Amino acid sequence: MNKRILWPLLVVSLLILSSLIGCVGGGKQGEEITLVVLTRHDTTIQMKVRQAFLSSDIAKKYNIVDIKFKYTTPGDWKKYIEEGAADVAWGGGPTVFDDLFLEGYLQPLDMPELLQYIDQHIPKKFAGFPTMRTKDSKIYWVGAALSSFGFTVNHDKLLQLGLPQPKKWEDLASEVFAMEPPAVGTADPTKSTSNTRIFEIILQAFEWEEGWRILTLMAANARIYDASDSVREGVIAGEIAVGTTIDFYGYIAMKANPACEYVVPSGQSIVNADPIALVKNAPHKEAAQAFILWVLSPEGQKIWLDPSINRMPINPEVFNTPEGKQRSDLKKAYDSLESVSAIPFNDTLALETEVTMQYYFKATLVDTHDLLHSVWIQLVEAKKNGKITDEQFESLKNKLTELLTFKDPRTGQTVKFTLEWAKENNEYVKKNPDDYLRIWRTAAEQKYNEVLNELKSITG
Repeated sequence: MNKRILWPLLVVSLLILSSLIGCVGGGKQGEEITLVVLTRHDTTIQMKVRQAFLSSDIAKKYNIVDIKFKYTTPGDWKKYIEEGAADVAWGGGPTVFDDLFLEGYLQPLDMPELLQYIDQHIPKKFAGFPTMRTKDSKIYWVGAALSSFGFTVNHDKLLQLGLPQPKKWEDLASEVFAMEPPAVGTADPTKSTSNTRIFEIILQAFEWEEGWRILTLMAANARIYDASDSVREGVIAGEIAVGTTIDFYGYIAMKANPACEYVVPSGQSIVNADPIALVKNAPHKEAAQAFILWVLSPEGQKIWLDPSINRMPINPEVFNTPEGKQRSDLKKAYDSLESVSAIPFNDTLALETEVTMQYYFKATLVDTHDLLHSVWIQLVEAKKNGKITDEQFESLKNKLTELLTFKDPRTGQTVKFTLEWAKENNEYVKKNPDDYLRIWRTAAEQKYNEVLNELKSITG
């Protein structure tokens, strides 16, 4: 064949081969990939991540042309995972991800580039707490951001109501904060993963029985919201004076209203890594891990620094970027978190009792809240007005906050809601919540009415 013909053919062949090699990375040759991400992150984060990631070199390298976020409850995530209809799970806290891990819905990361990056750039612990979940030296989830837990106060509202600034969890449960309408806000743990963690922290900081006494009185003092962001908005608007919040909700409140301040209870909180993970049956395994790599890189971590997001990044290298240097407030908070006085926290214990805790709280403190709040307010007023003695007040308060004794529908035996019972029956309650919700609700109402009747018998 003529050399004049051979050379152009050779050049064309090489160009085609180069093009094909360049298209390989996320799947089949030339395949355009749409990643599906299960998330608890709000639409602001979704929008900014989608815009930044799709214009990144990593997205181009792996031929990722779109991201579809599925914002739904963690319970619904399992359906997507089982159907092979998701690639990544992201956000919602370690409790959710540990549940997915234990039930086999996550698969270990195995991309060498990603594993090397995690090893070299992501701290394995922060403030003494793990930032990833491993088994047999394999990583099943890794933290993409950091979270601490506390409460956000509105100083203007505190001043208006003549209330002192709370510093510890038990301050929110004190009779000083007993008022109508409530000055405290918290959220239903069956609808808020961050408040679930807050309640678990309190139960471990004060131990089971005393922890439940504090939770009971905190709920009695509170307006209970259906979502954690509603608590934050209540503080910002001055609807309440203080609300239990995750840290970044506190930072958002401080940006929105200078009268707000986020408080970490001294020696009573923990620091969590908020996870990202590769899910089982992910259809785009390599591209999904490339996305995780981007999220952990300074380029991806810059998302958290956006003033409309205000989250704490896990990779400190982001503070060396131009955007990071403009967020000295978050850098200061990052440094202070590293040295936070934290409680020893048992993740395993929290998991072992999580479902029973959530449903017991809902039945006894949410569903029966109006009665609980009313009885507590009357009890405090009776003491203030000298209608009962301090000793009578303490006795009735102890009855109001003691753990329930109830007939277990599973065994027919009368039992007390002890830590041991909660651990032993966690899985059963998870499968049969309605049976226990009904019994606990009825028992709580009976207890509150008994306290009210005893109070009335004293005061006349």
